Amino acid sequence: MAELLNLKGLETRFRTREGTVHAVNGVSFTLKEGETLGIVGESGCGKTVSVMSVLRLIPMPPGEITAGQALYQGKDLLKMSDEEIRHVRGAQIAMVFQDPMTSFNPVLTIGRQVSEPLEVHMGMTPKQAEDRVVETLELVGIPNPRDRLKDYPHQFSGGMRQRVMIAMALTCTPQILIADEPTTALDVTIQAQIIELVKRLRDELGMAIIWITHDLGVIAGLAHRMAVMYAGYIIEEANVKDLYASPTHPYTLGLLGSLPRLDADRVTERLVSIEGLPPVLYETPSYCPFAPRCKYQIEHCLHENPTLIPVGTGHNVACWVDTKTGKERL
Repeated sequence: MAELLNLKGLETRFRTREGTVHAVNGVSFTLKEGETLGIVGESGCGKTVSVMSVLRLIPMPPGEITAGQALYQGKDLLKMSDEEIRHVRGAQIAMVFQDPMTSFNPVLTIGRQVSEPLEVHMGMTPKQAEDRVVETLELVGIPNPRDRLKDYPHQFSGGMRQRVMIAMALTCTPQILIADEPTTALDVTIQAQIIELVKRLRDELGMAIIWITHDLGVIAGLAHRMAVMYAGYIIEEANVKDLYASPTHPYTLGLLGSLPRLDADRVTERLVSIEGLPPVLYETPSYCPFAPRCKYQIEHCLHENPTLIPVGTGHNVACWVDTKTGKERL
């Protein structure tokens, strides 16, 4: 599979009255055609800021991209002019935002909002755009789509609004779809429907997906590869089967340990929690940012921040300790 996106050493900062927040600290990953990459981690770890930086959607100021490259079709998205990146957003790389209610304009009809990318990026007439919108709404499971074009966002349920948001992202048939926790506010049955819809569209259209979530259960059946983020760093990456079968970083172990398991002995096995709080990143840590919360902590962890090292085929981890043996890696 050909490589679509190559993100190298992305660093994003936010300047506030209290100080400079180091939100993303050297994040790197690749995305291939037809592949789904899951990015997981707790709130505030830098998942959303990373992908919004790639599309240059963070407010500047207070935000600032201070380092890195985002190579797409041989061009660096981070160095494009505003006009150039505008032609990439929506047309070639589209994004589904977390809250569909606040992502839509409440005073414009759904038909107008979904058709706008077609008119802007593909030069369609209003009639051509309307026909294409009807096709796309039908594709994502909106019943009687032509009759709903003049409806407003508040006239759709939460699940239907999310489907419309996906339709708007798909109208121009992008090569990459970024989904930022698109099922967080939905009930479990609607979540399952949205995930199955995205998987079907991925297979039919051949697009690549970056799926951002804090729900490890959702990503298990959807993604090919996973990147686990903590404090603005990717601290473990592997294909999904390897990561679930052999988690290596203490933070990943904690995340998976907090999930209920169907094969667990309900009497003897208890869910675990990760003690402590995430760090406030007013400076780039010179030590492992997870060390204050880590039961595997050794002296080395307090003096140097580990980089990603290979522990298997395509499996990399940033940790000084081998969690299987409890000994320091040599």
